[in-house]
Formats: sequence, structure tokens, C-alpha cells
Amino acid sequence: MAAIVARGVEGLAERARGRLLLLRGAAATPDPFLVRASESLDALKALCTEDKENANPSNLLELYTQAILDMTYFEENKLVDEDFPGDSLQKVKELISVLSEPEILAKESNLHPEKYTLLEAEVLECLYWRRGALLYMYFYSVTKRERWPAGKAAFPRKDLSDGIHFLLKMFTFRCPIQLSDGVNFQDIDTAKLLSEGIYSDTHLLAMMYVGEMCYWGLKYCGHEKAEHNEEAAPSNDLDCSVQKEIVDFREIGERILKRYVSVCEGSLQEQGWNTTNAKRILDFFWNFAN
Repeated sequence: MAAIVARGVEGLAERARGRLLLLRGAAATPDPFLVRASESLDALKALCTEDKENANPSNLLELYTQAILDMTYFEENKLVDEDFPGDSLQKVKELISVLSEPEILAKESNLHPEKYTLLEAEVLECLYWRRGALLYMYFYSVTKRERWPAGKAAFPRKDLSDGIHFLLKMFTFRCPIQLSDGVNFQDIDTAKLLSEGIYSDTHLLAMMYVGEMCYWGLKYCGHEKAEHNEEAAPSNDLDCSVQKEIVDFREIGERILKRYVSVCEGSLQEQGWNTTNAKRILDFFWNFAN
């Protein structure tokens, strides 16, 4: 397995090194994230040069993953600083593709995926968070700027759904602890958070981001529900797909924001988490459904 992973990582790392050279050339000053990415790629190259056949596959993939996390973070910050210019969706998709490479390689190299994974749960969470948050930031910027009118076909509904999927997937890599009468916890509030699958502030932010993205889905795509309902002809498969997606936006958003409000006003009530926007969106979901 080591040789298989090493060959796969070497090819990806060579491409990443070319990308890194372009980014460093375009940077006005030395950037710490690009410096760290270069160090990871150098360490990876050294491991592959020394003993490719016996190198630890997880170490190889971890170094490559860290390199692209740092490189893409630099590129994401540039997009944010530029407020996601009009043609930036293609760039966003490109970064998402790069951030998908470690998991793809891990799956292709893993002979027994049900028993063994080359990527730790925390790393997988990070990769899904970064992809979902990137799409969230894109939509946050362009919905504020463009305010898509109802019926504008160009609204990238599939990309919105992908962002929601990435963030929800974050919650699937670690099994929440089970609260029971037979187990004593020193900090019951922390135990309740862990039972909800919330291990960090990032998980909470992901919940709020999902709720907002579902809100945008209904706000900018919800008109399609009414249009399809008014048609006399039987719905085709595409119509049914749109209908289901719109229902999913509401049901997923409502479920996740109710959890968010419950946690923020329960276990985290003294931690300063604001629920005003979450409640406003929940009201929107209720009005939409009725």
C-alpha cells in the first residue's frame, strides 16, 4: 500500500508544487501559509526519496493534505479580500476539487475501507468544513451583492446544495457519545454538546451556515415550487427533483437551526452565541411552509 500511496501522492505533490510557485510569485510579500505549504511538500518529497516502499501511507497523505490546506487557504483569503468577483464561482469549484483530492486518494488506496482509513476523522472534518465554508462565503457575498430576482435561472442551486452537503457531512465522522444514567460526567453541559456531535465552535458555525444556505435556497429557488404547482401538465423527473430539493432546503434548515438554537440557549447560554438570525430564518421556514 505504501508504494501505491507514494506514487499517487508524488504526482499530486508535483502539481501542487507548480501551483505553489505561481502563488508565491504573485504574493506581494512572503505568506506564512505558503511557506508552511512549501515545508510540507519538501518533507513529503524527502520521505518519498528515502524509502518509498516502506513510508507510512498515512504520513505521506497527511503531509500532502496539510500542504493543500495551507495553499488553498491563501487562495480563499484572496477571494474574500476581493469580495468574490463575478467570475469567481469557477475558481471556487477549482479549490473544492483540490480539497477533494486527499479523500479520493485515500479511498482509492484503501484495500479495506470499512476497517482502516488513511485520514483521521479530524482531517476529514476539516476538508469538508473548508469546502462547505468556501461555498457559504461565496453565496454570502454574491447574494448580498446581486440579490437574485425570483425566476433568474442562473442561480447555482446545485452548488448551494453541495455546500449544504459538505457541512452536514462534517457531523458523520465521529460517533456522538451516548448519555446514560449509568455514566457520570464531570461537565454535563460538555457531555450534552458531545452527544449532539458538536466538538468545536466550527461545528456550531457549520450548523448556522447550513441554516442560512437553506434559507437562500428557498428565497431564490422557492418560486419554482409555485410555478410547478400551477402547471396543468404532469410533472416530469426534473420538476420532481426541483420540488424535492426545495422541500429539503426547508426540512434540513429547520431541523439544524432548531438544534442550533437549543444548544446555544441551553448548554452554551452563557457563551455569547447569538440566535436572533437563526430564529428569523425559522420564522421564514414556517411562513414558507404555510
